[in-house]
Amino acid sequence: MTAAEDCLFCKIVAGDIPADVVHESETVLAFRDLNPQAPTHVLVIPRSHHANAAELGEAAPATLVELVSAAAKVAGDEGLGEQYRLVFNTGADTGQTVFHTHLHVLGGRSFTWPPG
Repeated sequence: MTAAEDCLFCKIVAGDIPADVVHESETVLAFRDLNPQAPTHVLVIPRSHHANAAELGEAAPATLVELVSAAAKVAGDEGLGEQYRLVFNTGADTGQTVFHTHLHVLGGRSFTWPPG
């Protein structure tokens, strides 16, 4: 599975929609969230289309690992050190609005538990 015609993130990967890219590799792309929930809020996505993290893990586990590795690199590049939160949302009831796997990298402020 490589791209979905109506997927916002696939259009970003294709370069059809601009994004503030902070990291990229052959398999992943990281860009700033347009509606940040923290001073640092970056989305890390696979270049291939998979609806959620579980689907990606089943189809391409190495890419799922690369998402997390890229997220750690982004956190370091953004000056977050080891103080950041990683979030995958799976399904509409959890707040997933774009059904293309994406890992949120959040940092730069204190967070509470449990989240929202």
